[in-house]
Amino acid sequence: MRPLHLALAALVAAVWGVNFVVIELGLDHFPPLLFSALRFLAAALPAVFFVGRPKVAWKWIVGVGLALGVAKFGLLFIGMDRGMGAGLSSLVLQVQAVFTALFAALALGERPGRTKLLGMAVALAGIGVAAVDEGASGPVLAFVLVIAAAACWGVSNVLTRKAAPPDPLNFMVWVSTVPVLPLLGLSLLFEGGHRDRAALAGLDWSGAGALLFVAWIATVFGFGAWGFLLSRYPASSVAPFTLLVPVFGMSSAALVLGESVSPLRWCAAALLVGGVALTSLTGTRRAPAPEPAPA
Repeated sequence: MRPLHLALAALVAAVWGVNFVVIELGLDHFPPLLFSALRFLAAALPAVFFVGRPKVAWKWIVGVGLALGVAKFGLLFIGMDRGMGAGLSSLVLQVQAVFTALFAALALGERPGRTKLLGMAVALAGIGVAAVDEGASGPVLAFVLVIAAAACWGVSNVLTRKAAPPDPLNFMVWVSTVPVLPLLGLSLLFEGGHRDRAALAGLDWSGAGALLFVAWIATVFGFGAWGFLLSRYPASSVAPFTLLVPVFGMSSAALVLGESVSPLRWCAAALLVGGVALTSLTGTRRAPAPEPAPA
């Protein structure tokens, strides 16, 4: 990779890591489901008028929009609102690589090799260590919600792979149009119209800044730059930079929010990042095609 593109990949990882801190700050201004809905609304508008028509079938756009936008981000924002720290969330969410490998094996016939299976086991051990640490110091339900968000992210990854969008930015902008109304409806149902109205009426510069960061910087810029890199280099060259996300997430959470990182959490981080590296960066084997039935 060219030095400029190496710097761009590191910048995207930094943006995605810091994004967890910005989400935490934004949750001080918005209920979680409303915040997630506004994030996708801001990501879709006005970009949807400039990226052209969708380049994949609508079934993939709707499927990824529901799995990624409604389920993954809805659960993540609720989990963080209920006490899951930004740094730990950035770490635990990386177990999506394990869920992606499992779901790809079931849906796409991608059989994991021994190294990938070892990586999945190491990553799950890291989640176990993180769960012990969180169970001793934080809300377990919030931890479980973020794990569920990672599983939904795995589903969306498999759907995205099936869709094979030729233009990732176009795809992400159109996907962002799908979650807005479902999330607004869920917010009205579970968070209440009075709470939503109060959040919008009390919107200040810090709340607007958090919203625009997660929408335009983390979503539009982040996924656009990532798609640009993937279009020019093999995924095996670009994917390792995602392992920097929890590094930036945990360090920025410690610096900005004062979140402490216990020795047990460092151990969980080492296991999870190492396991995700083995899971993500090793190959898979396609299941053999079935023999044709006799005529």
